[in-house]
Amino acid sequence: MTDQQSGAAPTTDLRIDERIAERYAGLSPQERRAADVLLAHLDDLAIYRAAELADLAGVSKATMSRLFRHLGFDDFGEVREHLRGMRSQGVPVTIEGAPSLVAHLEHEIANLQSAMARLDEARLDTAASLVAGARRVVVLGLRNSYPVALHLRQQLSQARPGVGLAPQPGQALSEELLGLDPGDAAVVVGFRRRPDNLEQLLGILHDAEVPVVLLADPTARALASRATVWLECPLTTASAFDSYAAAMSVVTVLADRVLDRVGRPGEGRVTAIDASYRALREIEDA
Repeated sequence: MTDQQSGAAPTTDLRIDERIAERYAGLSPQERRAADVLLAHLDDLAIYRAAELADLAGVSKATMSRLFRHLGFDDFGEVREHLRGMRSQGVPVTIEGAPSLVAHLEHEIANLQSAMARLDEARLDTAASLVAGARRVVVLGLRNSYPVALHLRQQLSQARPGVGLAPQPGQALSEELLGLDPGDAAVVVGFRRRPDNLEQLLGILHDAEVPVVLLADPTARALASRATVWLECPLTTASAFDSYAAAMSVVTVLADRVLDRVGRPGEGRVTAIDASYRALREIEDA
């Protein structure tokens, strides 16, 4: 007898949408309607009551309760806890409805304060010195981290030459990292929803004795031992999506400190780049 035929609870580490997919064929027609409603409202499921979901599906509350049990939950309260767990992992799920602008601002301020409190001067100086003094710098970001890495690379490239971004379109990470040595430096942006090979990537850099600055949220704590410096930056908001406002602020602080470490050559580079922008009309005149 298969797991679906036996009615045994599905694997509890599966997300609710994965549980529905696993059990869908074994559900009754009414339960399938209820499951379809859950999937349609997955991003804001937690703001509903179980009775409201039953009404949306056109089924009884008893049917909705049976569906929850078939999916491995005791009741809708356990579903809510499951959704909170998903949100803590970066899955865009609305838990209590969209926050007000005031609540959003308060959360952003709290994230900025937390990021700056953890970014002590000694740690920032170490990171800036590594980046400023390296022969080459590779800024690496995957998935959600790529836009932050892209912005950091743009900022650093104005302060000093030899700053690359990885991965480049169409290129493998192995090609980007080959040849890095202790005279170089890597800035790894590793916010949550990371690919599961980031630990191996940090291991390769560690084995090559490449100094690593890790810019990541608190879920990367286990990876911090692989880095020379860890710059911790919170992302969590009251909304469905993570916010990278604090991360971008840390990028600005780090790039500014690198420019300060580079000194007069960096200032000259900024002036030359600005002159080139204007000569090529790449930016408008003020």
